[in-house]
Amino acid sequence: MKKITVLGLGAGDLEQMPLGVYRHLLKQKSVYIRTEDHPAIRELTEEGVSFQSFDSTYEEHDEFESVYQSIVAQLLEKAKEEEVTYAVPGHPFVAERTIQLLVEASQRDEVEVTFLGGQSFLDAMYTALRIDPIEGCQIVDGTAFNRDEIELNHHLIIVQVYDAMIASEVKLTLMERLPDDYEVTIATAVGSKEEQLTKVPLYELDHATTLNNLTAVYVPPVREDKLLYGEFDKLREVIAVLRGPNGCPWDQKQTHDSLKKYFIEEVYEVLEAIDEEDDEHLIEELGDVLLQIMLHAQIGEDNGYFSIRDVIHAITEKMIRRHPHVFGEVTVNDADEVVSNWDEIKKQEKGHTEEESILASIPKGLPALIEATKLQKQAAKVGFDWDDVAPMWMKMQEELAEFLVEVKAGNQPNMQKELGDVLFVIVNLARFYKIDAEEALLSTNRKFHRRFRYIEEAVKNEGNVITELSLEELDQKWEAAKRFEKEN
Repeated sequence: MKKITVLGLGAGDLEQMPLGVYRHLLKQKSVYIRTEDHPAIRELTEEGVSFQSFDSTYEEHDEFESVYQSIVAQLLEKAKEEEVTYAVPGHPFVAERTIQLLVEASQRDEVEVTFLGGQSFLDAMYTALRIDPIEGCQIVDGTAFNRDEIELNHHLIIVQVYDAMIASEVKLTLMERLPDDYEVTIATAVGSKEEQLTKVPLYELDHATTLNNLTAVYVPPVREDKLLYGEFDKLREVIAVLRGPNGCPWDQKQTHDSLKKYFIEEVYEVLEAIDEEDDEHLIEELGDVLLQIMLHAQIGEDNGYFSIRDVIHAITEKMIRRHPHVFGEVTVNDADEVVSNWDEIKKQEKGHTEEESILASIPKGLPALIEATKLQKQAAKVGFDWDDVAPMWMKMQEELAEFLVEVKAGNQPNMQKELGDVLFVIVNLARFYKIDAEEALLSTNRKFHRRFRYIEEAVKNEGNVITELSLEELDQKWEAAKRFEKEN
């Protein structure tokens, strides 16, 4: 079987190279290396070791993955003719994609791969930075840096930050989680005679002149609590403290039932912020809704029933399950088909039978206009709906006439029923014209609020008392409020 021996050149000078690796290199007629850009290569060349590098392969491809696959393909081809020694910087299993590809080839029995080890740059990094990785340490690839993978309270070492472009991407990603002036360390050629550690504020990371193939960036753990306020784990910790033995008496005594009214209030305040198109207000109100969710989850955890992880797991699983057109193989043509699939999946999940009412999925306690809309939409799914608007207007006239009959009769209970019928038809009309009845009424409520506040201010500025004005005078000010709105 073809055989490739893999070894690591270490992170520094020749003096730091393990003796076994050094002796093996001296015995080889030729050694294949991923790149010549390494402190020990020149010294080994002077001692008679011949190297063939794959540096030119980088120029032939636009993506690194293609480069690495090409290198491995060439190594496998060479191995058909002779035993191959392949050397990489540092340790073979630290930040070496070609090694992973060779391992995969060996698992397919395409080649036999043996490893002679090598010193990782991480050992030299820990020494240079004077850090202990047991405190918590992340080593990530700067070319595939993900904002959400960062643990801010751990040591963070970002490797392969070899040019200004990668450094800029790393900087911008970190600045989404850290202050612009957070101090980081640019570590270049650690463990060698050219070792250089440069501390810079984060915003200057991509301005450094020492960036090259031997560069890594070190981000120290965040120790200041305020810098963690945007982290989910910190919020969870705060809620747990509030509910804990030394927490807040109000939070401690809350139950799922006692929090219901606050949840509803906070949701309506979110809607108000959306109507105002005020992002700062929306941030605050969404935070208040999240607080309610966290409190309910903490109560569940305190009682031993569930935690916020269960909540997140359930909704993540549901979203993936109900979007097979995104996470699976299902194809949809439009949003209506998405809704149809969603409803069908819901039925399967809940084990709905043919006899169960299609109205069963509508939650109780909804605002009346929203509930009416949902009732009508569900009924429409089985064809119980008008195709044309004309019968709706006829129904409106009919219901108004019936309401007026009860008004003349002075029958208050029947007046309420008939007015309900009028409102129900209005919701139907709103659906036909693709108007959200709830939003429409909310909009009118807001308009009334604005205009009435205008009247109050106008009366106050005139030195009058609003209760002493006639309806005719108030109506004049109402018209003035309307003109003011149009002009502004």
